[in-house]
Amino acid sequence: MRQIVLDTETTGLSAEGGDRIIELGCVELYARKLTGKNLHFYFNPERDSHEDALKVHGISNEFLRDKPKFAELTEEILDYLSDAELIIHNAAFDIGFLNKELERVGKKPLKAYVSNVIDTLAMAKEMFPGKRNSLDALCDRLEVDNSGRTLHGALLDAELLADVYINMTRGQEALLIDAGDAAPNDAKQMAVQVDLSTFVLPVLSANAQELAAHNEVLTQLDKSSGGKTVWRRLAVA
Repeated sequence: MRQIVLDTETTGLSAEGGDRIIELGCVELYARKLTGKNLHFYFNPERDSHEDALKVHGISNEFLRDKPKFAELTEEILDYLSDAELIIHNAAFDIGFLNKELERVGKKPLKAYVSNVIDTLAMAKEMFPGKRNSLDALCDRLEVDNSGRTLHGALLDAELLADVYINMTRGQEALLIDAGDAAPNDAKQMAVQVDLSTFVLPVLSANAQELAAHNEVLTQLDKSSGGKTVWRRLAVA
């Protein structure tokens, strides 16, 4: 399965109030492995960032002035995200901003282009109820190195979230990988299922010494319980 870990940085907190996306970072996973096929853009939001937002991401208005507008890169973004499962921390925030940007260029909401959205914040609240579940808190809890994160950045945060998600879902890894999940264009990585019925497993019986030790344990248990144990009666039956 192709998954995209996605994060955005914005001019403020309200997509409906006119705030815009200024940075998009996407990290691709295939069969739960990083592929290196990432996507990263800065955008000219055609407005200034709020002071509080600047303190979070540190991306200046001057830096963004010569960057492309979201509308200029919409098709490339949608092609990249097409049919993928998205993994987002606090998904409602990023999806709300992306939907507003798509609406501005006459596109359908994001759900029309992707297969599913996983919210890692909701996952974390179920796994760690009552605890802090920010990205930094999850990095600390799951031993993901976030020492390079002094400010928020969409690509860096997506990379950290990818590691967090993999650690959060380790129990979901299958023992046998379906051949259809092998990385595309690499036949060498195709998984082959093994027929376990072809293996002959030897039957190992206890030797005389082991049987004697076992019987001694049963005798001691029988004495300590006042003769109420049932093992020998079941064996006779």
